[in-house]
Amino acid sequence: MTKELTIAFIGGGNMATALASGLIGKRCGAHDVHVVDVNAPVLARWSEQGTTVAQSPDAMLAERRMWIFAVKPQYLKEAVAQCRPFLQDDTLVVSVAAGISASTLAGWLGTPDQPFTRIVRCMPNTPALIGSGASGLLALPGVSGDDKTIVQQLFRAVGEVVWVDTDAQIDAVTALSGSGPAYVFLFIEALIQGGIQQGLNEDQARTLALATLGGATQLAALSHESLATLREQVTSKGGTTAAALAVLQSAAFPAIVQQAMQAANDRAAELSAEFAG
Repeated sequence: MTKELTIAFIGGGNMATALASGLIGKRCGAHDVHVVDVNAPVLARWSEQGTTVAQSPDAMLAERRMWIFAVKPQYLKEAVAQCRPFLQDDTLVVSVAAGISASTLAGWLGTPDQPFTRIVRCMPNTPALIGSGASGLLALPGVSGDDKTIVQQLFRAVGEVVWVDTDAQIDAVTALSGSGPAYVFLFIEALIQGGIQQGLNEDQARTLALATLGGATQLAALSHESLATLREQVTSKGGTTAAALAVLQSAAFPAIVQQAMQAANDRAAELSAEFAG
């Protein structure tokens, strides 16, 4: 693994900004980063940091050893086509576009007979924007061990990382951690509304709900006890928690969560098939 890391972000939005915050000044200099984005105000913000910028793919891409595609899925095929003339044999390509399989991307960058396999597909989530994300990573066969180390360092700068083996598992990552923040936000909203209905004001309910979710999550992460044991420690027989859990169980709360995750997984697979077509 070389000490020099040169990067091009194709798409300079929020996710690219989050990843760059973990890189610039730590793993590389601003002058090692090139950003391609059609949005001039976005490029102006990058340029102020000292990066090079362009509104369309240019020859600077050929000088960058890692490309990170951070565009919306519906624009990825066009972006790949525009960047492909500058692709080098040793370019490492990372995609954070949801719903587009690594094999599809390999075909776009190469040919049906000779796909380009120096690709890592990533499914991050929005808490990466504050350095508390969770990302699933999938490497194709052309990615070396050193390449994987570099990509892992990159995404660990913005949260936790899990490597998986297949695009199907990336769909599962999408259902769990990719979409998961939305499930949590909905649960927090429900807690706040429940607190208000029972006599708390909105500020009180919000403070308690956020602290409860944050504290419970941290306890689960730090404790050696199982989640079931932690739950039982809160639940006194015949007590308030037992009464609340009885309602959740009667409404099949765990099954509903799993059904929601399956719907997300199924939709991820559908999107992958649509984009591959």
